[in-house]
Parts: sequence; C-alpha cells; structure tokens
Amino acid sequence: MDKKILLGRRLRELRKRNGINQEELAEMVSVEPATISNIENGKNYPSMTNLENILSVLNCNFTDAFDFEHTNSNENLIEEINTALKNNPSKIADFYKIITALIK
Repeated sequence: MDKKILLGRRLRELRKRNGINQEELAEMVSVEPATISNIENGKNYPSMTNLENILSVLNCNFTDAFDFEHTNSNENLIEEINTALKNNPSKIADFYKIITALIK
C-alpha cells in the first residue's frame, strides 16, 4: 500500500487515540484543518515541521508514526511469519508455544 496513505491512516489513528478532532489538531499545530484532512487521507505528506508538531501534540515519536505493521493484510502477515520461521528454524518451537498460548 502507498506509504502516504499508511502514514495518513496512522496519524489519524494516533489523533483519535488522543481524543482530538482534526480541527483541534490543526489549531494546535497552526495549520488549516484541510491540511490535516489531506494528510490523513493520504493526499499529501506533511512537511517535516508539521510532522514534528503533530507528533509533539500527539505525544508520539517518529517510530510511532511509521509503525504500519498492524495494518498489514492477513496474507502479508502470514508471509512474514513464514519468512521468519524459514530464517530462524531453531525458533520454530518458540513460535509454536507463543501462537498456541495466544489461541488459548
């Protein structure tokens, strides 16, 4: 998926987690509400200054903003798990224990 869209979705998620609407966030970072909307809808990347200000208001860091792993499709996640298992055969038993513990 397009990184611009993923970043926008992630920033929206972080904003909502903080209980802030787009208008409030826009006011806090001194931009127009349309700017926040365009960022969250994946139409525009934020400038570095705006991103820093948004993250500051949301009490987040750059790592939080670019943490897209939870947005992967199930197929992509299964593929990543299979790759991890192939690259770490000595850890297969550990993976199995973790998965079975989560299922129970």
